[in-house]
Amino acid sequence: MKYTTILWDADNTLLDFEYSMKKALQAAFEHFAMADFLDEEKIDAYDKINNSWWKRLELGEVTKGELLNGRFVDFFAKYGIAHISPAEYREVFQVELGKHYAYIPGSKEVCERLRGKVWQYVITNGVTATQHAKLSASGFLNIMDGIFISEQIGVNKPGKGFFDAVFARIPEKDLSKILVVGDSLTSDIQGANNAGVDACWFNPGRKSAVEEYKMVADIPHLEQLFKVLGME
Repeated sequence: MKYTTILWDADNTLLDFEYSMKKALQAAFEHFAMADFLDEEKIDAYDKINNSWWKRLELGEVTKGELLNGRFVDFFAKYGIAHISPAEYREVFQVELGKHYAYIPGSKEVCERLRGKVWQYVITNGVTATQHAKLSASGFLNIMDGIFISEQIGVNKPGKGFFDAVFARIPEKDLSKILVVGDSLTSDIQGANNAGVDACWFNPGRKSAVEEYKMVADIPHLEQLFKVLGME
């Protein structure tokens, strides 16, 4: 096979982040005696606020600490929630986020089939404790050869420094044999481009690619990765 090493994004590539997010939001509001507060409109509003903070993190405009609390400061302000501390809510939310998971269709089966054929690592900007909890509960911790989290490395995707730190810690030193697989153009694909390695865009929504991003494949289903790897 052309590649010996796959660097997997976690959220919305291997695991369904939206599922975990909704469960965690509801559980956290239940903890603060607001079980009836959430509805689809509010969940969508939080999702947009959250995504905007993560984009700012990728651009280096905010720190992880600012993001973790800031998204709830904004969300609470939007809905006039003044009796709950955003920081206290966030602590409950993060614990709950690590408890709930759902697989992206085919993700675990694909990784299990690749086990022993290529090295596989998770690369994520997520919170360390949360990601370890989800990856452990879902079984990916036992499949992967390692996990690299930006919080521990000190640089976020798509920064080249994040990938340089990963490359320093994995066996494969030939960058042409490393493939990044992820759903985010601005984090995963841009990160691969910055680092000088190939990228495969997991694109289940069949969005139009932007010319500025370079990729060797655009796949709507993870099973199609086998063809990219030359296994079919």
